[in-house]
Amino acid sequence: MRLQLALNVRDLDAAVDFYSKLFGVEVNKRKPGYANFAIDEPPLKLVLFELPDAPERLNHLGVEVFDGEEVTRATERLNAAGMADLVEDQTTCCYARADKVWAQEPDGLRWEWYRVLADSESFRGEEEPAARPDA
Repeated sequence: MRLQLALNVRDLDAAVDFYSKLFGVEVNKRKPGYANFAIDEPPLKLVLFELPDAPERLNHLGVEVFDGEEVTRATERLNAAGMADLVEDQTTCCYARADKVWAQEPDGLRWEWYRVLADSESFRGEEEPAARPDA
């Protein structure tokens, strides 16, 4: 089983170049205005449609890994390609503490490779309010 993800992109050539580097694979199928990748690890069928005027591009996408070495390898690969946008070690976001590396593709869509280290009681690590003694 693998997840399929379809994205609208403005420039198919730039997107194919980016995703080839991000995942370290070659495009599986390429047609006018269309490309797809059959990615084994992580299991993903990534579909690209060249739709320059599409109103939505998504917020961001992520790949969750379960071994810290996988985040390290992704960071090294993205750094080597000049694509690492932000590296966050033990950052708190979305009610979890995680190690992450971010990359931004040519159309601005952000990807994160991350490993959850622990749950958090706060969304972004802000100080939790102390419980009121009379509550």
